Amino acid sequence: MKLIFGVDIGGTRIKIGRFTEDGKLLEKWSVKTDLSDHGAHIVPLVAEKIQAHRKARGISEEKVLGIGMGIPGPVAPGGFVEKCVNLHWNAFNPVTELARFFPNHQIRAENDANVASLGEYFQGAGRNVSSMMMVTLGTGVGGGVILDGRILVGAHGIAGEIGHIAADPTQEEICNCGNRGCIDQCASATGIVRKAEKLLASVDQPSALRDFETLTAKEICDCAKEKDPLAIRVIEECMYPLGVGLAYFSHAFDPEMYVIGGGVSLAGEVIIKAVQKGYQEQFFLTKKKADIRLAELGNDAGITGACALIAKE
Repeated sequence: MKLIFGVDIGGTRIKIGRFTEDGKLLEKWSVKTDLSDHGAHIVPLVAEKIQAHRKARGISEEKVLGIGMGIPGPVAPGGFVEKCVNLHWNAFNPVTELARFFPNHQIRAENDANVASLGEYFQGAGRNVSSMMMVTLGTGVGGGVILDGRILVGAHGIAGEIGHIAADPTQEEICNCGNRGCIDQCASATGIVRKAEKLLASVDQPSALRDFETLTAKEICDCAKEKDPLAIRVIEECMYPLGVGLAYFSHAFDPEMYVIGGGVSLAGEVIIKAVQKGYQEQFFLTKKKADIRLAELGNDAGITGACALIAKE
């Protein structure tokens, strides 16, 4: 059986996994990202670490089918990256660069959010469906769409960018995009902290949230998991607009499943229940609705999706 290397390149660390061609993770490791010289050493570092691992494990070059990469920015067909701020790249093609080290192997690259979505489709929560969307809740709200096993990129590379759908008319703050009411403003880690601080200042209700000098989204999610009423209210009010946005999205795309991942999703089922409430109250066209569930792969979604770029080619 052939082997595939999946690579998830981040601004801080590069994760690498060795997989069988049917997607079984055999081994994984990470290295610090070298951002010196405008990121010129990143791809050579990836090549060096894969070659060193291959030789240390006695794996012949012929046994390697290919290498897939997730990149934290827009990736054009063929792998061209016009600009990637986190890696300091400008007008650079990591696919052709990596192919210099692996001229006889398949090499592919895609945006990291899309690759993580493909990972959940390939080996995670979406492995038994034909179409899905993964929503990643972190510092911001991102998304990736999978249709019949393929990443849906869109004409301008923004398919699945649900974070800037205006689904919360109660918002007063202006989003970074210049709009009001964006899902990014409420369902992101930043939005959750903002909502908690407002609620704590406006009600006298006892809460474990008051014990923290400086609140973070993780602490709010942890308190919600421990059934703190005010923390649960924060999560419900922040996630309801996301459910509304998914209902809007279903009218256009109609996926079988929505997969919710990212750091905020660690709050668990309280997140899913709140999202489902917004979704069900705004989606009326059919009795059968999309399944909404938590992601399963965690930090391995990126390397697994990068593997799938080659395995599903």
